[in-house]
Amino acid sequence: MAEIIQKDGTWVFDGDSLRLTPGRDKSVALLRRELGELLVPLSALAGISFEQGRKSGRLRLRLRDGADPLLHATGGRLTEPHDPYQLLVESDRYGVAEYFVDEVRNALLLDQVPSGPVDAYLLPGPAVPLSVSAGDGIASFDGERVRLEWKWQAEDAKSAGGPRTLPLGDILSVEWQPEVGMENGHLRFTVRGAPSKVPPKYDPNAVELWGFKKDPLMALVAAAVQARLPHPAAPAAPEKTLPPGDAPAPAPAAEDDHDALLRRLRELGELHRSGVLTEEEFNLAKQAVLRRF
Repeated sequence: MAEIIQKDGTWVFDGDSLRLTPGRDKSVALLRRELGELLVPLSALAGISFEQGRKSGRLRLRLRDGADPLLHATGGRLTEPHDPYQLLVESDRYGVAEYFVDEVRNALLLDQVPSGPVDAYLLPGPAVPLSVSAGDGIASFDGERVRLEWKWQAEDAKSAGGPRTLPLGDILSVEWQPEVGMENGHLRFTVRGAPSKVPPKYDPNAVELWGFKKDPLMALVAAAVQARLPHPAAPAAPEKTLPPGDAPAPAPAAEDDHDALLRRLRELGELHRSGVLTEEEFNLAKQAVLRRF
């Protein structure tokens, strides 16, 4: 096992997965604190690096394309303070950081983990329910539907229609865009049957963001929704020919399966911490659950 403990956070590698825990220091970004601890399976990694600086260095994880719904929903637009896959390392821990990198790289080589894209999410995304207030609205998600409520600053084009409820089945895609320069950011949902996109300021399916402290938290809503949408690279299911008179069986609710697996991971963690499960039993059970995501 390899471990590095810093004010910015703690990273632990047990050979099968990395546990990333944000630090409690006030310098740690709000999004990382709200996202909490992440369990990253080795199979989701494309690589790891360590960059030394004069006063501090930085550990960086590179995930395989399509492995994490948070990275997919934000499109690589999370800046350094908010990126959960970076860790600030103090200069007196450079040796520990280099050892950590070597351990992870050796495991990637031994397990022959490919670095290419995946066609299914290997991380579960943020837990639900969750609710974030930022910009001109409040976005809430309970795993089945998104609710958008408007603040007094919202344009009449939005507020006149009242709160919006978007069933997950009607959402085709979700996008989080931070404020850049003079251009405001947004959290936008593309909804089946909705008209062509209008500016987020007037779009009833979008929350406009103005570059304030809580704006990055809207990325958590985007990631939670994205985790429950079909993976963009997933192969299309072959069409089945049914005998005459047979009705198609109802499709399983993917979001229900996802939440059940997430709850199972939490239960296993509690059993391990309480001593009910040994380290070996916990790792075997955890890997079995992760393979089903």
